[in-house]
Amino acid sequence: MKRFFSLIIYSLLFGFTLLAQGYKLGDKAMDFRLLNVDGKMVSMADYPDAKGFIVIFTCNHCPYSVAYEDRKIALSKQFEPLGYPVIAINPNDSTLQPKDSYSQMIVRANEKQFPYPYLLDADQSVFKTYGATRTPHVFIINKEEGELIVRYIGAIDNNYEDADEVTEKYVEAAIASLQKGENPDPAFTKAVGCTIKFKK
Repeated sequence: MKRFFSLIIYSLLFGFTLLAQGYKLGDKAMDFRLLNVDGKMVSMADYPDAKGFIVIFTCNHCPYSVAYEDRKIALSKQFEPLGYPVIAINPNDSTLQPKDSYSQMIVRANEKQFPYPYLLDADQSVFKTYGATRTPHVFIINKEEGELIVRYIGAIDNNYEDADEVTEKYVEAAIASLQKGENPDPAFTKAVGCTIKFKK
């Protein structure tokens, strides 16, 4: 019996360790090819003229993600013309959270008229590779000599409750630094949001 419980504890710790792994600042990021709400497959390779990407792991049901929807739309409108498009990815298992199903993603995207792709991480491999743990969780990827390099990880800004009370716009500052050829500072902040729902 003691050995049985030891195995359970080991398995849980091993699982958490795997989820804790992911990209660190300066790592090369992998591209992905995921289903968009318009029925088409989307990857970063579809943006040959992009200078980088604002990849946001987000979802329908999480109140933090909902609170940031208008700000995500604003980021897309501000930075896509400058070469940094927003790509939103829903990492949640919809059997655990039905509001995050593909059909509900389509509904929400239409309601809000998202100007960016809203992709489904159906097998949940992409969020695990990136190391996302929350919704929303941002990874800013910069194109450097043909490689996709992670240059910022964390939150969109420092106040999810009220956009008018934001005093630090982390994503905007990070992009501004990259445009000047500098690394963001801060380059890492704590992502604040709901935990990602995944099958154990």
